[in-house]
Amino acid sequence: MSTPQGARARARAEVTAAIKEAARRQLADEGAAKLSLRAVARELGMVSSALYRYFPSRDELLTALIIDAYDSLGESAERARDAAHGAAPVARWTAVCEAVRCWGLAHPHEYALIYGSPVPGYAAPETTVPAASRVGLVLIGIIRAAHEGPGLADLAVPASLRPEAERMAADLAPDLPPEVAVAMVAAWSQLFGLVSFELFGQFHKVVEDREGFFRHAVTQLARGVGLR
Repeated sequence: MSTPQGARARARAEVTAAIKEAARRQLADEGAAKLSLRAVARELGMVSSALYRYFPSRDELLTALIIDAYDSLGESAERARDAAHGAAPVARWTAVCEAVRCWGLAHPHEYALIYGSPVPGYAAPETTVPAASRVGLVLIGIIRAAHEGPGLADLAVPASLRPEAERMAADLAPDLPPEVAVAMVAAWSQLFGLVSFELFGQFHKVVEDREGFFRHAVTQLARGVGLR
């Protein structure tokens, strides 16, 4: 038999989920910049003061939506990595990148929330960092496993960039060569650039076979980080 406290917790979780789902619909219709707690409350038939007990401000609701989006994307990347267990490093890398693309195409409004234009007046708090890091950590893990196993191809950076390369390595992956850290950050940014160009229409009348183009491009990114 459930306790009153357990029933209250379930009820709160259900209302929280309903609020976030209504907010996602508003993102799709109006965009993140126009997200309104009052509009969400109105859609759910709640008074604003009741909704504020769940999310005291628009920014707190935005943060929850951002964390959910990053976590959903991260889970997709992790599932792809696990499904490709035992494959060659380049194949694992490509599988993860394709999962990122598929998630973005399936969740365009949530992708725009986390990788589109910044929301005016909103600054993401540190609480978003763990979720935002999940895809990067998956890619670093693939590179690290290759470094510890078959090895990575030799990479180089200009002497002028060496201090920055060493700083990146110290911050992101101290066990990897600084040259790899630079290539890794470049590949990470290019991966999301590819997805963003496709999702936001920049490939219109430029790339027709987008799936094939993407697979080729991310395979080149894998080579760029030293995967053999």
